[in-house]
Amino acid sequence: MNDQAQLAEHFDRSRGHLRGVALRMLGNADEADDAVQETWLRACRADSGSVENLTAWLTTIIGRVCLDMLRSRNRRREDFADLAELDMLAPHEEISDPADEAVLADSVGLALLVVLDTLGPAERAAYVLHDLFAVPFDEIAAIVERTPAAAKKLASRARRRVHGTAVVPSSDLARQRAVVDAFLAASRAGDLDGLLAVLAPDVVRRADPFALRGQAAASAEVRGARAVAEETRTNVRRARYAYPALVNGAVGAVVAPHGRLLLVLDIAVAGDRITSIDVIGDPIRLKEIRLGLADLTPPVAAAWSEPRQPSVQGV
Repeated sequence: MNDQAQLAEHFDRSRGHLRGVALRMLGNADEADDAVQETWLRACRADSGSVENLTAWLTTIIGRVCLDMLRSRNRRREDFADLAELDMLAPHEEISDPADEAVLADSVGLALLVVLDTLGPAERAAYVLHDLFAVPFDEIAAIVERTPAAAKKLASRARRRVHGTAVVPSSDLARQRAVVDAFLAASRAGDLDGLLAVLAPDVVRRADPFALRGQAAASAEVRGARAVAEETRTNVRRARYAYPALVNGAVGAVVAPHGRLLLVLDIAVAGDRITSIDVIGDPIRLKEIRLGLADLTPPVAAAWSEPRQPSVQGV
């Protein structure tokens, strides 16, 4: 069997792994498929005859491909012209394979994708490759075009931003999470009684003009549990894209279809009731918000400090 045939056979065996890397780096199933295809094309053009660890070699290639795609995405990023477009989206329109949805929802988490999207391309690549796939820093360094020490710093900085820093004790964080979870569940179900159960009688909902686009009848401020609950019931479509997240150190929520941040809900909780909800859609304000996942999801992965894969030659 010649080198090309061996490469093809190994690539087919590694396809699931490579697609998993791309899906976690890019957060989009279609882009992940494109990255796998581009990886095959680049691998075919390279000399794989002297490569000892083909899986590691292919992982390095797809890491570079995804990094290029992330950089290109940052240059051409476009936002929804109107939040009303959310109402025209199917619940999982970008996810055609249930397995893809499971990867995004369970292994990575859509809220995690939102936080990853706040990282620079090199930080995101270093974090995903190292913390999720144990790619050694000397190989990540070649991908992000930095020294191994600099690559390690990228991953460390990204890790701190992903996990965030809570400003309340763990017990309070758990209580806030329970209240926010109940609010989001009732919002998705359009459950008026469930909403009233978690809203304080004098709760206030505020929203900036960007968050109200497409809702001509909406008011910038709504007061009272029943008024806020009634309005929330009209936003069931948006609620299905809402996920808990750490917002400036406390539990809040993000509205992010397929991991793409559109709104942040800065939620204040007193006891077992929500006392205020600030809905933020202004792009400038969104960039200033500190998002994180501390204590909100299972550990993403162990932070390996030593290389776990053989060094790749011939890349």
